[in-house]
Amino acid sequence: MNIPIKNHKRKIIASVFVICALVFTFWYGGNSPGSRGWEPVKTSRATNSASVRQDSAEEQRDMRFNASADNDSYFTGPVSDGKPTPVEPQGSVVTDEARICTLSVRCDTILDKISGINPDKIELIPDDGVVFTAATVTFYEGESVFNVLQREMKQAGVPMEFVNAPIYNSAYIEGINNLYEFDCGELSGWMYKVNGWFPNYGCSRYQLKEGDVIEWVYTCDLGIDVGGHYSAKP
Repeated sequence: MNIPIKNHKRKIIASVFVICALVFTFWYGGNSPGSRGWEPVKTSRATNSASVRQDSAEEQRDMRFNASADNDSYFTGPVSDGKPTPVEPQGSVVTDEARICTLSVRCDTILDKISGINPDKIELIPDDGVVFTAATVTFYEGESVFNVLQREMKQAGVPMEFVNAPIYNSAYIEGINNLYEFDCGELSGWMYKVNGWFPNYGCSRYQLKEGDVIEWVYTCDLGIDVGGHYSAKP
């Protein structure tokens, strides 16, 4: 049976009208890109993964900071009375005024746990555990513990590796004399103390003063074996 052309056109127009109405409702009713706070962006999988990791790190940082109102923006808790507060490296001004301090590096804690270290690392450990004998060294006003360690290890020919940790606004010492964190167990790594005190902030934020005594020590038990278990540093 043939349908009159006029009626057919009316049905086509009515169908088009219905489709347009549905599209309008979808687009402006809350499901279109952008209407829920996001917009499609063409990125590679690697870029997306990096963004997720960065967002996650920032969220964790905010959560940790909000968890303790006493922490500063780099998770530094209250500093003990009479102890120096951290100085941000970006605001430090290094002058040509020479000063002196004492520096030493040792890993003697490993000697009591030699069986727990990677066999390939045993030959790297001095018999007395001293990597760098305590010595008077020069620093310049405004420099940090990190500046001195980096310069003196280079001059002494002792390998040293570090990474910058923006979340703590400090360098983090990964290894000295090819002895790295985790080489003597999952709780092992390098720590520093100044004048017998283990600061609770990174070595780039400790600004030196005349006569300071810097000691870098290797812990096999998260600081307990060197008297610094209460410290939390990068």
